[in-house]
Amino acid sequence: MTQPPALVSGLMLSAAVGLVAFGLGDLEVRLFGRAWIEPLVLAILLGVLIRLVWTPGPRFQPGIKFAAKSVLEVAVALLGATVSAQALASAGLPLLAGVVVFVAVALGVGYGIGKALGLPDRMAILIAAGNAICGNSAIAAVAPVIRAEGRDVAAAIAFTAVMGVIVVLLLPPLGMALGMSQPSYGVLAGLTVYAVPQVLAAAAPMGPVALQVGALIKLARVLMLGPVCFVLGLLAPRLEGVAGEAPSRRPGLRHMVPWFIAVFLILLAVRSFGWIDENLAASIGEGVKVLTVLAMAALGLGVDPQGLVRAGPRVAAASVLTVLVLIVLAFGPALLLVGA
Repeated sequence: MTQPPALVSGLMLSAAVGLVAFGLGDLEVRLFGRAWIEPLVLAILLGVLIRLVWTPGPRFQPGIKFAAKSVLEVAVALLGATVSAQALASAGLPLLAGVVVFVAVALGVGYGIGKALGLPDRMAILIAAGNAICGNSAIAAVAPVIRAEGRDVAAAIAFTAVMGVIVVLLLPPLGMALGMSQPSYGVLAGLTVYAVPQVLAAAAPMGPVALQVGALIKLARVLMLGPVCFVLGLLAPRLEGVAGEAPSRRPGLRHMVPWFIAVFLILLAVRSFGWIDENLAASIGEGVKVLTVLAMAALGLGVDPQGLVRAGPRVAAASVLTVLVLIVLAFGPALLLVGA
């Protein structure tokens, strides 16, 4: 386990970038009356710009990785305390059913695109699972189930990290240009953004309702990881591969239901019972915003500019095409389930 002193340099660097992002957001409000680019997005952009001209040394890496993963997971967990029971109730069974159907279709479409581009079965499944469910976490969980090779897993994760940031940056302007309502945009973000934490950055520019709806939809997608892994475990022996491979092993419960999702759901239940009042929820929400900006700065600092090149053109093409198709498909549920 990384010791706290080893985390200081990277955390301080991420915090400095986050403070600049907050400062620029405040400057936008003073000049234009509103923040056209939220601090969450500014933090990612600043981090990426810094990474393009300077790669933080080894002493910064533990803190950057800690902020990009652990701090962000804490922020997502605490977000459960800010989600109203009314928002959950208004989503209802139709929306949940829509998420299940969407994930199934997304997996099929992603796999089909990968195969059409000549990718092997296992690589096509990795790309499809990453796009359809929850990015790198899904890739890491699915890999041992289908006995994917290490180089395929590394390539899929490398490109997903870059594409995740691109989607977070481009989706808010798209929603604004189309004049989408907060609930509709929340569904769009929840169905298309890769990782749970990235929904915060993608949905925040459209407002708190978009953030809550997006988080709920995304959590529903993540909870599909368990059933998907189970089905893939049954199909794994039929995949093309080397004879005599060791039997596949399913990931543990902690991989299929990460701790921060469990805490999110617990806090959501606590809020639903009225044990967290509006004032406390608002205070927690402000804390979530600070932690998320810090984590987004670290996420930007951790982006590898060469990731696209290393991933390979066919993997890149499969990921890009799948994301574009998912965005188009997501407009149906976004408009039909909650209204335009």
